[in-house]
Amino acid sequence: MVTDKIATLGRARVAVTLAFVVHGLLVAAWVARIPQIKEHLGLSEGSMGVALLGAPIGIVVAVRFAGRIVGRWGSRATTIAAGIVCAASLVPLGLAWNIGALIFALLLMGASLGLMDVAMNAQGVAVERGYGRPLMSGLHGAYSIGTLVAALIGSGAAHADVPVPLHLTAAAAVLAALLALGCRGLLDRSADAVPEYDPAPASRRDAPSGAPSGTASGAASGVKPSSRWLLITLGVIGLCSFVGEGAMADWSAIYLREDLGTGPGAAGLGYVGCAVAMTIGRLAGDRVVARFGPVPVLRTGSLIAALSLGLGLAAGHPAAAVAGFTLFGLGVAVVAPVTFSAAGNVPGVPAAAGISRVTGVGYLGLLGGPPVIGFIAQGVGLTWALAVPVGLVGLIVLLAPATATAAVPTAPSAEPAAKTEC
Repeated sequence: MVTDKIATLGRARVAVTLAFVVHGLLVAAWVARIPQIKEHLGLSEGSMGVALLGAPIGIVVAVRFAGRIVGRWGSRATTIAAGIVCAASLVPLGLAWNIGALIFALLLMGASLGLMDVAMNAQGVAVERGYGRPLMSGLHGAYSIGTLVAALIGSGAAHADVPVPLHLTAAAAVLAALLALGCRGLLDRSADAVPEYDPAPASRRDAPSGAPSGTASGAASGVKPSSRWLLITLGVIGLCSFVGEGAMADWSAIYLREDLGTGPGAAGLGYVGCAVAMTIGRLAGDRVVARFGPVPVLRTGSLIAALSLGLGLAAGHPAAAVAGFTLFGLGVAVVAPVTFSAAGNVPGVPAAAGISRVTGVGYLGLLGGPPVIGFIAQGVGLTWALAVPVGLVGLIVLLAPATATAAVPTAPSAEPAAKTEC
């Protein structure tokens, strides 16, 4: 019996890791082909900008309803189905004949990505509970690896002049097959349990992964106001981090090129450093969180992110700025996985419902943060505008105790699995 549980958890861990990798591959599969798609459709910068809003709108709408959908069909079925739909959306994306078709394809892609995001994170929480130790940071690291691999493949396809429809159709077929075949080991609906209300939640605060807790096989009756406020706080933490992530992606190269006068090649080093450091931080994050607990790790990482980016901007030198962007990525690396894990373990709230609420707020920062920074830069300059993420990650230091529920409870039946590496 114990051997069967170990094998089931092992298969689930491999399957959910693959789901995160595929999600990253889906997100970045088409990014390198954007210039060819824009040129083929003859779109202006403004028209392309309008079209690109399709994916964010789809994500925001889907995330709003993801908790109900996962509650109805389960996180396993939702992860696989949404992922296959997302893979299929690459085909009309590559074949788009006008801006309307492009927007439709991006809406479909965004909605399925958002739905898959919530469902696979709910699966990640369930696997964490089974192992009785943090795993979420490594899963998000797998996602980051997927985005990097997809970006490299897309760049190579563009360099080799592979037609966009052929590239995206082939990617769709491969990724759909990976999901259908590789994710069958995801846990069944019994994994979507609702954490019981903890009569003494403070006892778990700042605790490492061995702190006790319980789970219920069914939904708890109602959601306590304290749980609602906890989810709101977790959403704000996610928003504070995602504003910075979006700023690094959209503004770091512009800052290095236009404000500090670097060459075109060097201008991209800020985001590359941030992305690589974030990936490394996530791959190592589970052991750090298990060793010290989620709250101290979040506080320390946020301080590193705030100080490094602030000092890098104040120095006004390209090398210092690149170092600041890189250390910022390292500092916020575990914020998203720890926050999602905490949302999935809020007492009395189904994992998918908690994650969907937190994700919905967090994505506002990722999608809305960069434009706001642009408006601020118009008035006071980009250097001061990039100080906004400094202040926001500093706020995480104060809000970090809300992530105490990310201290994964150890169930007695899961202890043998916790010693098994897959």
